[in-house]
Amino acid sequence: MQAGVITFPGSNCDRDVAVALEGAGATVTRLWHGDAELPRLDLVVLPGGFSYGDYLRCGAIASKSPIMKEVISAAEAGVAVLGICNGFQLLAEAGLVPGALIANAGLKFVCREVELDVVSTGSIFTSVYDPKRTLRLPIAHHDGNYVCDADELKRLRDEDRIAFRYRHNPNGSVADIAGVFGPGRNVLGLMPHPERAVDPATGGTDGRPMFRALMEALA
Repeated sequence: MQAGVITFPGSNCDRDVAVALEGAGATVTRLWHGDAELPRLDLVVLPGGFSYGDYLRCGAIASKSPIMKEVISAAEAGVAVLGICNGFQLLAEAGLVPGALIANAGLKFVCREVELDVVSTGSIFTSVYDPKRTLRLPIAHHDGNYVCDADELKRLRDEDRIAFRYRHNPNGSVADIAGVFGPGRNVLGLMPHPERAVDPATGGTDGRPMFRALMEALA
């Protein structure tokens, strides 16, 4: 699997996700937000962090970066795209997933481990997860409160495009949503950090199956 990890000014999880992908067997190319072209890739990852200092809205400026035109085109052509935390915010700003991410309900930065339910296993990102098993993944965000209108929420439910749901909502997200798929199901945005849960030495391995699933689907 050929994976590309894009670094924006303020990214801080780009190396983490590259290491997680390499640990799963992927060949990783590190990319810069100012690049005008994407190499041939099976997967594009928009990592966590605070792109452009989260000015205006989280991910708003980064969504206008030169490379994002190529990411949007690749996603529309069926290339897998994963956006984690700030990457999820960026996907929403770019219109690749529905809804928006706003300030947490408590207006505080939340950094801790959360319990998650896998809502849909019908995707290349989640196919190896046991839907009966509770996952534990870390979160670290101030603007992780997922919002969408009632019609969009119904569409997400009807089309089985809610990927993950919080067991105990940490940020006020509508319907406890922690991650959603784009219309083609080849794009996933999620707030928890699977790349921070791939090694027992750092607290858990519940993120590892996602990268294994991607390898199995895209290798």
